Amino acid sequence: MAKNKGYKSYEITEGVERAAHRALLFALGIERQDLDKPIIAVVNSRNEMVPGCVAQEYIVDKVKKGIIEAGGLPFEINTIGVCDGLAQGHEGMKYSLPARDIIADSIEIALEAHRFDGAVFLATCDKMTPGMLMAALRVNIPSIFVPAGVMKAGDYLGQQITISNMREYVGKYLTGKIDWQTLQQIEELACPGVGTCSMIGTANTMAGICEVLGLALPLSSTMEANTPAKGREAHKAGKRIVQLVHDNIKPSDLLCYESFANTIRFTLAIGGSTNTVLHIPAIAYELGIKINLESFDRYVNTPYIAKISPSGPKTMGDFHKAGGVPAVLKSLQEIMDLNQTTVTGQTLKDIALQAEWNDRDMIREKDNPIRSDGGLKVLWGSLAPEGAIVKRSDCQEKMWIHEGPACVYDSMEDAIEAIKEHQVKSGSVIVIRYEGPVGGPGMREMQMITSLLMGSGLGESTALVTDGRLSGSSRGPCIGHVSPEAALGGAIALVENGDKISINLLAGTLELNVPPEVMEVRRRNWVPIVKEAKGILKRYTRMKPNPLNGAIWE
Repeated sequence: MAKNKGYKSYEITEGVERAAHRALLFALGIERQDLDKPIIAVVNSRNEMVPGCVAQEYIVDKVKKGIIEAGGLPFEINTIGVCDGLAQGHEGMKYSLPARDIIADSIEIALEAHRFDGAVFLATCDKMTPGMLMAALRVNIPSIFVPAGVMKAGDYLGQQITISNMREYVGKYLTGKIDWQTLQQIEELACPGVGTCSMIGTANTMAGICEVLGLALPLSSTMEANTPAKGREAHKAGKRIVQLVHDNIKPSDLLCYESFANTIRFTLAIGGSTNTVLHIPAIAYELGIKINLESFDRYVNTPYIAKISPSGPKTMGDFHKAGGVPAVLKSLQEIMDLNQTTVTGQTLKDIALQAEWNDRDMIREKDNPIRSDGGLKVLWGSLAPEGAIVKRSDCQEKMWIHEGPACVYDSMEDAIEAIKEHQVKSGSVIVIRYEGPVGGPGMREMQMITSLLMGSGLGESTALVTDGRLSGSSRGPCIGHVSPEAALGGAIALVENGDKISINLLAGTLELNVPPEVMEVRRRNWVPIVKEAKGILKRYTRMKPNPLNGAIWE
């Protein structure tokens, strides 16, 4: 029986003129009757360096088995993966954000060149999931996402620990609060297995967003890695993608503006990663939907209902047991649009109604929130006329309103050295600039400096402002994405040591208290710092990606 001409793979399997194409497919060991089956990509970033990617080894064969059982023909394709944890604190972090768009581009090339009919995306850490989402929406073939699974939390003296705690212990060691032997002991306990780190950083925020978009099965984003439940979910997703191909249900058939508004509400409700202000706009862009920093400001009244590490002691395992994403949808059903259909065939409302909401202290009811407004806060003002972002849920309330003298550094390394040498005084505002997309280049995360702030005790009195990014696992009074960045002549380039900076996380303001006439003199005398770049970073700098539109490559 000839294949449905609606399948893209028809272009490489059918017709006399495709004889050479079929010959190449036969070289892979497939049989002639397989040519009538829909060809499904299993999109993987599996490698041996990234703990989240190693977890994909367990699920990839389960996915393929499901595809085969449902009558599809699976082929695994691979893309790159970067672990932001391993890339922290050195030049390697400059490559993390550019990797997102390279991942999207590489998947687009593979899916389009080989005319796949559908795809299962094995989503995992940091930039891999948003890159895969961008590719799925760009290519727009039937797609389903299978998150790799969450790492178990570590245990130190009966206390749950995650990788974000680990970095704070470094600060405690540097300030003499723990000894070297203790630090080494904690190192070996913090990550007891593979999977995405068990806190609400970028990886798990983006995995949850896959569920909220309706592109992943319920509870899939919070399941523990390498478990029978995760294997069953992967098998089910493999079977489901074949049906989605038969029915020709594409991402564009499921997603609309309200879908992305839901992801913003979700992120604010759980105190998710600040990186979402880059990723959600970039993903929406692929469908021609405009989301920007002002969109996050628009939904700031979303209640904050789930305090997950690093905001509190509870980990992703606790969040899953409490009910996970479906319970969040159920709590917020009055303010979210849950009429969106998902890859299951159900609506988000159906999934919310079926949620097993087991812990209403871990995941609060909308009318009994931790706070009445969201975990992220957009800031505007003379220091950030185009906006900045802070994870307010991770900042002590006594630091929500703060004014202090600027301590200015032109790189993260300089700021780290200053803290190690005890040169930063309590009450200051540390300014780290020339770390933006162009100035960095690459817009590094400032995770190491934020962890040192908290571990050294300065996080209770000293703020951080940067045109770089903040890790999803950062906590404390840390403000990132200050725009325009220093390299493009933003106000942050003109700050001098001792200038007073005012921060108000209630009003959403970030002000540089320097008279306009003084700023004008400084601007006339300003000479930008240009950091050497090569390869992909050199090309990235030339493209001048803008955080306001998700730092996409246009």
